[in-house]
Amino acid sequence: MSRAAHQSADVVRLRRLGIDTYQEPVIFLSQKSPVCRAEGWSAQSRIAVERGGMSIVATLNVVTETLLAPDECGLSDVAWTRLGANEGDLVRLSHAPPVESFSAVRAKAYGHHLDAADIDRIVRDIVAGLYSDIELAAFLTAFTGAHAALDEAVALSRSMVDTGERLYWGHAPIVDKHCVGGLPGNRTSIIVVPIVAACGLTIPKTSSRAITSPAGTADAMETLAPVDLDLAAMRRVVEREGACIAWGGRVRLAPADDIIISVERPLDFYSHTQVVASVLSKKLAAGSTHVVIDVPIGPTAKVRSDEEATAMEELIRGVSDALGLAARVVRTDGTQPVGRGIGPALEARDALAVLQQASTAPADLRQRALLLAGHVLELGGAAPSGGGCERARQTLDSGAAFAKFEAICVAQGGLRTPPRAAFVNTVPATRAGRIGAIDNRRLAGVAKLAGAPRAAAAGLEIHVKVGDVVIAEQPLVSLHAESPGELEYASRYLQANPDVIALAEG
Repeated sequence: MSRAAHQSADVVRLRRLGIDTYQEPVIFLSQKSPVCRAEGWSAQSRIAVERGGMSIVATLNVVTETLLAPDECGLSDVAWTRLGANEGDLVRLSHAPPVESFSAVRAKAYGHHLDAADIDRIVRDIVAGLYSDIELAAFLTAFTGAHAALDEAVALSRSMVDTGERLYWGHAPIVDKHCVGGLPGNRTSIIVVPIVAACGLTIPKTSSRAITSPAGTADAMETLAPVDLDLAAMRRVVEREGACIAWGGRVRLAPADDIIISVERPLDFYSHTQVVASVLSKKLAAGSTHVVIDVPIGPTAKVRSDEEATAMEELIRGVSDALGLAARVVRTDGTQPVGRGIGPALEARDALAVLQQASTAPADLRQRALLLAGHVLELGGAAPSGGGCERARQTLDSGAAFAKFEAICVAQGGLRTPPRAAFVNTVPATRAGRIGAIDNRRLAGVAKLAGAPRAAAAGLEIHVKVGDVVIAEQPLVSLHAESPGELEYASRYLQANPDVIALAEG
């Protein structure tokens, strides 16, 4: 735009403020901004920002005149990146277009059934960035629990696939595995993928960042090797090694899912419909034909009962059948964390210890990974029924799985050593007793208070399992943090809530 155009009230000059608003694009305007006054905008208004043919929709925050001049606007980091902005650029501001599909979200919230066209319009508007975080939260709430019918879950999954990239590998089977989540430390994918690939199957694993947990597979893997692969790089790695472990958000596979996850994470909130649509749409978009789904069951896991697991399994089977995926659901123990580490680097160290067959490797993580790898091998035809776990064990024990993991890491950019936290504090038992229960959700919350997953080395190590007998002053957990403040914050919470790791008598 020319300098003359800058005289127009709706054209303002960009300032980079360096404000992290996570995934929500935010625009900042002075309270004395002429365009703000003329258009009647106030905080939380939705504004279209246009620059040279590029445009985004951002949520308005109003600031004092000392931070921005009346003819300036600031953008949050994510908005700046999406717009491809430069300091001093001129941008034109206007009212964001009405989100007409949101009427369908309101209808769903009031119990109405949505057809495939309604759901497709919602998903396309989400991908276009038209939904605010508040509207995304309403969408999630409307689809929570049993509020969605099977055909709605199928339509949601299909629309999530259709609005992004899709990979085709030219052969079958293409296998994968995924956990519905809710269990700290359950980092089996880093072990399962190289076992399965070493047995000759193709497994292009795309993973998410942490949603409600202190670490996602992508977060943990990133401490071992690069995961920010584009489609071309991902294809090269898979064609070379038969597998990858990459961040799905980078390759725009079912991109609506990553946008929705950005709201699920701070809310610590999920719905079965969204979980199933998220998992299966990503697998279909990645070209998978056969998928094993791990469903941990426990009183403080996402799935809390066998009845709830049955409902989720029926939903998984119904959606996968409609999408042409062969899915196998494996119910596993979700009563306590898996392994010792909770947090990206700590979980990566556990997985690496299993692959390297170290004497310190967590036995429960090893056994769970072998179980799931066995199911993948059987489903993909690389092992007979009932023989998958043994073939997986032989592959791990022979060193072939670790050799394949090293090769995958090299292909993705190089194997590296996970970082260690600068500050560690061990919390002991206050008395003798038996470990009666471990609260998965609140223990994961402690790891997040310590700084995980954004601080890769942060989190905690748990030194006990349910049923263990402990004496007074015996270590229960070791907290890891990258700052003294975070360490103290997590320590205080754990000391004030001793029932996170409940001690019973005897």
